[in-house]
Amino acid sequence: MTKYISLKVNDVDIKLDYFVQAFVDHTVRGMLESLEDTESVRELDLTLEGDTIGIQLNSKHISTNNFVNKIMKSTLSGMVAPLKGVSSEVRSMRVQIKQ
Repeated sequence: MTKYISLKVNDVDIKLDYFVQAFVDHTVRGMLESLEDTESVRELDLTLEGDTIGIQLNSKHISTNNFVNKIMKSTLSGMVAPLKGVSSEVRSMRVQIKQ
């Protein structure tokens, strides 16, 4: 399990219980491991702004194409939509993970 994980949706900090923290952690790690030229997560800053995904993995920028942006946005938005504190369409998101 990670030492630190935070989630912000539409500029609102979302409190994570143990189950949700583990679910977000494993889902995000799984998506990143499926991309080319990635490595194990030690430090991650993943952002979603509109239709654009930004990934800083272990201090390196990871480029994504349009398909990856769409599938990651859909997955991330669906994952956080039912959480307490997420009251509208997901327009922006930030996930930070530190090992």
